[in-house]
Amino acid sequence: MGSVNKVILVGNLGADPELKYTPSNRAICNLRLATTDVFKDKAGQRQEKTEWHRVSVWGELGETCHKFLKKGRAAYVEGRLQTRTYDKDGQKHYATDVVADRVVFLGSNEGAANGNGGGGKKSGSWGESGGADEPAPMPPSDDDIPF
Repeated sequence: MGSVNKVILVGNLGADPELKYTPSNRAICNLRLATTDVFKDKAGQRQEKTEWHRVSVWGELGETCHKFLKKGRAAYVEGRLQTRTYDKDGQKHYATDVVADRVVFLGSNEGAANGNGGGGKKSGSWGESGGADEPAPMPPSDDDIPF
């Protein structure tokens, strides 16, 4: 039997995206995405709990995210969990990231790079990662978000 490794997040960027390139010149964009759960505690008081997610977006989609996403902007992210290890000060550390396959920009485009997107549109740029020679699929609409 197979298994499923799928993550869906809708949240806000806590910082501007960071774009880097691998030695083979492949783009990788790192996002910090916050999701907030709102609930009432036993005393009936409203509480909030924010989780922070590291998201990696590869290739052209990563470059597009870097160009149009900014701190505070809402985004829908689909992807998979990936755990990596690294050594720091002689200690082995583990980090779990979301590797994005799809990103939909939500909310206003105001403040986006180059002013593209006609500020105030409900859905901004989007994309799916894949091979460098794959044609881009049709953009999703807000109705494609499964909730």
